[in-house]
Amino acid sequence: MGDVVKFRKQKPSEKHKGKTLCKSGFHKWIIEQEKQFDVKQGKLVTVYQCQRCGEKKTEAR
Repeated sequence: MGDVVKFRKQKPSEKHKGKTLCKSGFHKWIIEQEKQFDVKQGKLVTVYQCQRCGEKKTEAR
């Protein structure tokens, strides 16, 4: 026989923890890849990823 798993419904505060800031535009950016060369732009590019929601952005230097 298998183990019995109890399912617990998450509270809305637990379900959306950390995402409400990102929806308001307050991301927590961390550097994912630094000094990557973009051939089309001819510049060095830094790739940032939000630690909370996982959204990515690039910044040319």
